[in-house]
Amino acid sequence: MGIPIGETKPTRRNLLSAAPLVVSPATAFGYQANARIGIGVIGTGGRGQYVGELMTRDPNSRIAAICDKYPDRIDAGKTKIPGADRVPAYTDYRALLNDKNVDAVLIATPVFLHPEHYEAAVLAKKHIYCEKPAGAEVAGCKRMLRAWEKRDQTKRIQFGFQQRFSAQYLKSRSYLTSGKIGEMKLMKSYWVLGYLPPSAVPQPYPDLPEEEQKIRRWGSWMKYSGGPIVEQDCHGLDTLNWFANDRHPLSAVGRGSARYKVPYGDWNTDHHNIIYQYPDGLEGWLISIKHTAGYRDVKEQFYGSLGMLETSRRHMKLHGMTPNVRFKSADDLRDTSLMEREESISDITLEATTVFFKGILAGEALDMTKTSVDSTLTAILGRMAMETKREVTWEEMLRSA
Repeated sequence: MGIPIGETKPTRRNLLSAAPLVVSPATAFGYQANARIGIGVIGTGGRGQYVGELMTRDPNSRIAAICDKYPDRIDAGKTKIPGADRVPAYTDYRALLNDKNVDAVLIATPVFLHPEHYEAAVLAKKHIYCEKPAGAEVAGCKRMLRAWEKRDQTKRIQFGFQQRFSAQYLKSRSYLTSGKIGEMKLMKSYWVLGYLPPSAVPQPYPDLPEEEQKIRRWGSWMKYSGGPIVEQDCHGLDTLNWFANDRHPLSAVGRGSARYKVPYGDWNTDHHNIIYQYPDGLEGWLISIKHTAGYRDVKEQFYGSLGMLETSRRHMKLHGMTPNVRFKSADDLRDTSLMEREESISDITLEATTVFFKGILAGEALDMTKTSVDSTLTAILGRMAMETKREVTWEEMLRSA
């Protein structure tokens, strides 16, 4: 993903008439049948292309503008996002936010820029879909919260924590809150994900200064991405916080290191085990391993006194004391406790973007900023605990910036 900063005019003007800015249910329901929400994509790298393409599938939306600093990313956006070759393409995100055809924005820029671009979108009074996490460092998260205080509360603000919109995740959480698994005291997030260990230095961008080259490869650098705990593992941590009734942990301890030396970048861990202490004696574990060739195990488990829930992007499972539970001996490790299994039949990101546009049209209030910042800070807390190899409290983490 590139970073849209700079001062240039759009490369193409939109000759189509614009839909009115969505500001209220009355205005939304006053749309003509063919009027749709104009979406502007800020950051047309890999994620911006993917989510932008999903958003264009929605009958309630239309692509209104794209933005990126880098010409190759602009060209990719025009190619990969349907209709993007027929709308303005900006290199300055502020110009996109000033475009009256843009009702809502997708922020899919490098992580360290999320607070800056979120703040500008809030001040421009746009509906916001911001990719996760909220920022790479504590200071960025605090900046986002300060901007949040200035928000227009009629606008819808979602973040790319898609699990919260999955039918299977929502069903699982309803089982938890209804007491189906009893009192929960332990949660686990498994984020075992990766390909082969890195072995080659990526080709440089010879026309760019060294720091700009790093920004083009932002995921490899802690300063720009927050590292794997923040940029990747935040999904599972957001789910733990959500199932903990949207409470953040009080403290964390952790261990981790790099099994494989990175040929490029400054990641200091590719495996880590972090234990979070939540209020009321609830404990949450993050178990994360990168560079696992073709093996993947990305899921969450929630252990209660009467059963266990397992969630993932593929399925949800409910385990409990079924009538046929029989253990012949201590060595009998067969699991006969499965009570219910439901497969996921939809892309959970598509589920999230569908809810985003429907919510705007319905005038439904939703603002994920506070929980998304808390989940990002939870990841930063875990990173600090892993790096210092001691217990770090939430308050100490906040005082660090």
